[in-house]
Formats: sequence, C-alpha cells, structure tokens
Amino acid sequence: MEETALPTIRFLLEEREAKWLHPRATSSRHAKRQQPEPECPFRTPYQRDRDRVIHSKAFRRLKHKTQVFIAPPGDHYRTRLTHTLEVTQIARTIGRALRLNEDLIEAIGLAHDLGHTPFGHTGERALAAVFPGFRHNEQSLRVVDRLERDGQGLNLTEQVRDGILRHSKTIESISSPIAGWPSTPEGQVVKISDGIAYINHDLDDALRAGMITLTDAPADVLDTLGRTHGERIHRLVADVVATSAPLLDECTPGQPVIRLSPEMERAANQLRRFLFERVYEPLNRLEETRKAERIIQFLFEHFVTHPDEMPATFRQMLENESVERIAADYVASMTDRYALACFEAIWLPRFWTFLG
Repeated sequence: MEETALPTIRFLLEEREAKWLHPRATSSRHAKRQQPEPECPFRTPYQRDRDRVIHSKAFRRLKHKTQVFIAPPGDHYRTRLTHTLEVTQIARTIGRALRLNEDLIEAIGLAHDLGHTPFGHTGERALAAVFPGFRHNEQSLRVVDRLERDGQGLNLTEQVRDGILRHSKTIESISSPIAGWPSTPEGQVVKISDGIAYINHDLDDALRAGMITLTDAPADVLDTLGRTHGERIHRLVADVVATSAPLLDECTPGQPVIRLSPEMERAANQLRRFLFERVYEPLNRLEETRKAERIIQFLFEHFVTHPDEMPATFRQMLENESVERIAADYVASMTDRYALACFEAIWLPRFWTFLG
C-alpha cells in the first residue's frame, strides 16, 4: 500500500463507527490523551491503546499471577491472564450486541488487572495491610500511567484510563461501584463482564479442585442462571443485553446504563456470596495462604529498608516519590514465582563447600 493512502484508513474506520455505533457509544474521534501525540494513520486511538497494553511487560506477567488458587496442581486452573481474556471476550460480546465501541472495550478489558499483586487478592490484602490504601484498580492505572516503559507510562486515552480505574466492585454486589461508575457505557460493560466472568470461572475452578460439588450451590441460583458454565454465561450476557438496550436508548452521557435485570442480579449476587462462603473464605484461612501473605509483607518491608536492592527502573523514581510507594510498586509488579524466588534469595541461607 502506498504511504499516501495510509492517512485515509483511520478516517474510514471512524466513518464506519459513525454509521454503525449506537448514538450513545463512545466514538474514537472523541478520544483524548494526557499527552498529545500524532495520530496513527491506520489505527484508531483505542486500537493503539489495546496494542500498547498487549505489548506491555505488565500484561505478559499476568500469566504467572494467581487468580484464586495459589500454585494449583493442574494446568487448567485460571490465572490472572486467562481471567483477563475471559472478561474481554464476554465484554466484546455484550458490546457488539449493543453496538458499542469494541476497541475501547477491548483496551479496558485487557488492561483492567495490570496492577494486580502476586497471589491474587491474598497479595492485595497483605500489601494493603502494610501500605494502607493500596487497591489493585488504582495500581492498574498507575502501571499504565507511571510504571510501564521504564517509568514513561503508556499515555493511554482518558476513556481507557477511566474504565481501568472504575472497574472494581464492592463485596455487596456484582454491580456496585468502588471508585464511581465508568463514564462510558463501554467501561460499564467491562465492569459487569468482570463480575460475570469470575463468578463463573471461580465456580468452575472450585468444582475442579473438589472444594465443592454443583449440588452444593443454591438450587434456585442454578435454576435461574443455568447448570453448565456456558449456559450461565449465556443467560447473564443475554440478560445484560436485553436489560441495557432500552436504558442505552434513553440515557444521558455518564449515566449508569449497563445493567442486569433485578432477578438475574439477585441470582448472581447469591452465587457470589456462596463463593465467598464456600471457596474464598476457606482458602483465606489456609496456612499456605497465610504464608503467601507473610511473603508479600516481608518483601515490602525488606525493600523499604533496602531500596538499593530494587531494580534501577524503580530506584530512579525514588527522587520524586517515597520509598514505601516504590517498594509497593515493585512488590505488586512481581509474579507469584518471582516473589517466591526473591523471598528465597533474601531469607534462605546458602551453604558452600570449599574443596582444597
């Protein structure tokens, strides 16, 4: 293709969006960045954001970070990376059905958990205990703003950054906000897809681990949501689309519009509570989980007192930020296996035999 033709490709993609997307969808033409930069001739801004996330080091590390089960014995348990992919697939399905911007959805979905700690929410709780206020959604935003590219950040669009920050939920409900509602319907799609994904794949993994059987789950929940993994996801996705479509038609910008029906939301929340009672809380009480918590806290405290042992890319940020902040960044960035290796290198004694 001739170079002179390239600048027209992004324009044609944006023209196609104007014809296809719902009037309340987020147009790529309205994307804004904190630091202005030249546009790509053949990708929209949200396509560029997606590509930057996929090529980031933080994204690659997700494959070795825990979702729920720490160091599971089999190869088929979810990791933070496969969770991210499942969230993004569900979100794109909903977004396409509602004629929303799939590129924006994909960029948010792939980036939403970049700031997660090693050992999943166990690591998040442990780090928050020694570095108060730590939350993985805020850390995900910090990763793309401050930590990637050796401290330069990815300069993602404001719409993607907003979706990353506001994807988290409280313990009370699958749809409740922690940092406020995402300002775009695409961000709201990722938020609800995150909940749909994890209540289903965590149930699937708990069944695989033998922690529970399907008959342990509330019968009325299974009657409502379905008795197979695929059936539950299909019913929840179909319900989101059916419930949200009329709300989307009548909404004003920034209004929460991506919803489950009351019946389906009650069933989803009931399944979520069941998982807390029978899966998450029992796992949290295991001694191995306590050990993982102590490892995270040990590493944080060690690097606060020995900042010179952190990599140069982290040490260089000490000029502008506290050692506690940078130590938290470093520990949060670790994979499970790297955290274990660091702990062993620092704490376990080494013995040598010298032969004369």
